[in-house]
Amino acid sequence: MSVERPRIGVVALGRPTFDVPFAEEILAKAWKTLEGINAELIGQPELLFDADAVRGTLPALKEQQLDMLLLLQVTFTDATMTVELGKEIDAPLVMWSFPEARTGGRLRLNSFCGVNLASHALSRNDLSIDYVHADADSEAAKEELSIFARAGAIANDLRGTKLKLVGQHPDGFDACNFNEEELKSKFGVEVDRIPVIDFINEVKELPDEVADAPYERRAKDFPNLAELDQDATRKTLKVYSKLRAEADEKGYKGIAVRCWPDFFTEYGCAACGALALLNEDRTPAGCEADMMGVVTSLTLQHAAGGSVFNTDLVDVNTEDDTVVFWHCGQAPIDMADTDQPIQGTIHSNRKLPLLSEFALKPGRITMARFSQGHGKMRLLLAGGEMIKAPLAFSGTAGTAKLDVPVKQFLDTMINEGLEHHTALTYGEHRPVMRAVAKRLGIEVVELT
Repeated sequence: MSVERPRIGVVALGRPTFDVPFAEEILAKAWKTLEGINAELIGQPELLFDADAVRGTLPALKEQQLDMLLLLQVTFTDATMTVELGKEIDAPLVMWSFPEARTGGRLRLNSFCGVNLASHALSRNDLSIDYVHADADSEAAKEELSIFARAGAIANDLRGTKLKLVGQHPDGFDACNFNEEELKSKFGVEVDRIPVIDFINEVKELPDEVADAPYERRAKDFPNLAELDQDATRKTLKVYSKLRAEADEKGYKGIAVRCWPDFFTEYGCAACGALALLNEDRTPAGCEADMMGVVTSLTLQHAAGGSVFNTDLVDVNTEDDTVVFWHCGQAPIDMADTDQPIQGTIHSNRKLPLLSEFALKPGRITMARFSQGHGKMRLLLAGGEMIKAPLAFSGTAGTAKLDVPVKQFLDTMINEGLEHHTALTYGEHRPVMRAVAKRLGIEVVELT
């Protein structure tokens, strides 16, 4: 199974009392549309007219871990088999109905009424659906179905995911606290923990040469790398090597680290540069032991197919309606504005390397956070445009215009109790994130 190539179970429902040749034409077009989705289709382009035929599909559907079960409601049918399929198949249920020409004659399909009947019957059995109502060869249908399938694949992929937590969040950083049982029950995610001092001691025991490869990698990106404190720089890169090796060996999909003060006081370097490299590897990493930030980043990375940056919103200008997203120096380098300087730097407070420093590139952005504000799990979403602007603050930062006026955004953000960290990626990915939240049974709050 792959997030990039979801598995879709497909069943086509019909009744022989309707226009069967026309229904078969619709089915053929719909199947061709489905073949245009980057997905594995489990099923056949065949109209099923009775309960025995539908039940005959169950063994093949059950032997796969489906990311979505798609019922093509080609003509009207009663809801008996739809409910049975909903109960028997452990996968999100989506129904597709088809518009009909208003000819003044008989209904050739009566497709949507079948979905309406089924959705009510399913609701009485505590089952819900997503639905698409669009022409069989519609690009809109293809896009919606792709979103639903991808969301199912992301939710499935999260189940059984292992994450690593190094240390505890700093005192007073309630935003970085999390409920491990809720994380497991909602997302299927498990967390391995290690005290931060124990981890640092393990890094100290590593041979110095483990920093060689990441040093060479960073030297290609940062022209000033040799000008920084070399001992501290190589310590940061040893931290990265240790985290990278553990992720590879133990299958960690993301890592949260208590970055301060311990890495500065007990080891003499910044952890930020190690986390930046992990983010570039598409192993989401977050500071301040913010595990929910890492879970959000991992989910958003799946939705976007690109790297993610866990940020603070640090400055607001109500006159030009812009905000600044920033963190010490963790943004993945593919987010950099290549028209401006890209270099290594020191932590602004602790004065030790290694951190990344650059302005974020312009482009469409999506913000997300699985939030625990007001004592309940919700997904908070927002969109905007990163604009071309000079680096606002040392580290990695970007200036953005949000989709709504800043004052409106701030009012919603504060009233909803949003954490100070939000995951940010390029592109518009809220539709997939909304669908993922529905799969996980999590309420969505739009920051508008």
